[in-house]
Amino acid sequence: MSNNKDFKVKNGIQPTVYHEGLGTVVSGTAGYNLAGASYDSKSFSVASQDIYPYAIFFKPDGTKMYSVGDVSNTAYQYTCSTPWDVSTATYDSVSFSIVGQEDLPTGIFFKPDGTQMYISGQRGDDLNQYTLSTAWDLSTASYASKTLSLNQSTNPYGCFFKPDGTKFYSIDAASNRVYQYTLSTAWDVSTGSYDSVSFSIASQDAAATLLYFNSDGTIMYAGGQISSSLFEYSLSTAYDISTAVYSGISYSFASQDISPSGIYFKPDGTQMYFSGLNSSTIFQYSTALTTAELDLSTGSVFEVTPTSDIQVTLSNPAASGTVSGATLLLDGVATSVYDITASSNTTGLLDRTSESTSPAAMFIGDSGNKLYVFDAGSYRVYQYSLSTANDITTATYDSKNFLTGSQDSNPRGLYFTSDGLNMVTVGTSNERVYRYSLSTAWDVSTASYPNDFYSVSAQSTSQRGVFLKSDGTKFYINDDGGNAIEEYTMSTAYVLSTASHTNTFSLGSDTWYGLSFKPDGTSFFIYKNGGLEFREYSMTTAWDTSTASLANTFIIGSSYKGWQGHTWASDGNSFVIYNATDTQYEQYNTASAATITYDTAIEWSGGTAPTAPAIGETDVVTFNTRDGGSTYQGVLAIDGAK
Repeated sequence: MSNNKDFKVKNGIQPTVYHEGLGTVVSGTAGYNLAGASYDSKSFSVASQDIYPYAIFFKPDGTKMYSVGDVSNTAYQYTCSTPWDVSTATYDSVSFSIVGQEDLPTGIFFKPDGTQMYISGQRGDDLNQYTLSTAWDLSTASYASKTLSLNQSTNPYGCFFKPDGTKFYSIDAASNRVYQYTLSTAWDVSTGSYDSVSFSIASQDAAATLLYFNSDGTIMYAGGQISSSLFEYSLSTAYDISTAVYSGISYSFASQDISPSGIYFKPDGTQMYFSGLNSSTIFQYSTALTTAELDLSTGSVFEVTPTSDIQVTLSNPAASGTVSGATLLLDGVATSVYDITASSNTTGLLDRTSESTSPAAMFIGDSGNKLYVFDAGSYRVYQYSLSTANDITTATYDSKNFLTGSQDSNPRGLYFTSDGLNMVTVGTSNERVYRYSLSTAWDVSTASYPNDFYSVSAQSTSQRGVFLKSDGTKFYINDDGGNAIEEYTMSTAYVLSTASHTNTFSLGSDTWYGLSFKPDGTSFFIYKNGGLEFREYSMTTAWDTSTASLANTFIIGSSYKGWQGHTWASDGNSFVIYNATDTQYEQYNTASAATITYDTAIEWSGGTAPTAPAIGETDVVTFNTRDGGSTYQGVLAIDGAK
């Protein structure tokens, strides 16, 4: 990175140049990032031990996992051969029955040294303590004859202790409140008493079952089975739930299990686990957040281009009494592409009826610099140049087209290979896929037909899209008549005549138009004939439609307008779809920018931190401290530089 940064600024602000000492940005990781949580596709079933795993706990090194259930009223012990990876768990054939104290256990917790175990339950509305003569070995457990009555609860769930053992917390599914207790002797529940302090989460969930705190007690996590979600609450005083405020951040477990009952975080907060009652399974999630630390001892100007959600922090300021400051150039880039869940129609419309009055397919190629439209009425492929790559509003007709009517008079699909030297079409006149050669890349006026085709009539009589695998060894069609995606393999890359049919993927009873794939072959996209649904199917094995399943759905507009064809921008930041009713093309953004958060020591004018810069823009943020970094004053100096 150079030692200067110059750019234009929107809203009429004069151009600015920075010629100051560049500082070092240190990348790191922070945990407990509930807003950015993602399922790891890792799980472990405990159904062979108990079909209702109400609570879970881990040994601090992640090598042991424990669960408790109410069918057998027993605690079970498991070993993770890879620490913190639940998919590597195996049952130790070690368990401990607590039926003598509780026959509806809902919470489990261990003292950090593994010598004491605590189990709460609904039958006695109490918390019971057990001693382990060998740490973390349930086979050595025995009842310690110590109990704390949870008189405030009639349906207690959850079981959490402050790390020093002087506070205990429980959540109640009847009142939907978290209750706080003090232990006069640490870790001895018989010395516990209610603090007359509680906190309601009823506004978030009316069947509260989940409870946890982050490592320093400044964040509480609570949730339940109505929302199937976990919610985040900020505590202005650590471990004092009377100071809790809902932060507006939550995460839904519904895709895995709608009845979450137990929650646990890895000590550094980078992994999260929950137990589901419906599935009898423990699920694993990533909750790590990338941090960008501005080391003020190394310079005064910093540039950050986030590739994921990040938290900005500052370190090593001047000593208290001396002003220490920094200027951050924060670049807005797309961190998620081909994401139909982020779709928004913000790039305008384009009317191309002067050349094509009945478009059936389209394609963006040449690194986003060309748009091609396949017209069903004239059987021609029309070529346009985009003065701004991938932006259809900048299209101009190149006065170039190619007639395909000699092969098919009812075109329905269009594709170009990545080098621009091959064009592939499909139509319904004779159920064939055709390939054309271009002597000049991306110039359809140089196309010719080399007599290369493949008949798909044995599988399909109504084709609505065609797409090739990036290496030319497979092609796919959308069979509107059979409601399926048909997959073919070519023994010679890009030569259609060498193809053979390899798989049929059923799309159900509805008919679907168009077909496109992610460049890596992990997803394909279609949209519903006569409806508004634009769908993504993900494949666990790339380019193998036999492994496909529905992943996401996006609703296009509010009324059906005769959608006919779609194509993706070359960068995956948007897709374009043809609107036959209004004879227009509509472009939808599908790129997501990184979410930027800031260290809590930073105080902002107006009390609110700035949002992330828009994609393609740079925000300039300044920071100053006079107290050695105890607090910083943050200012958004320039919003939206280009």
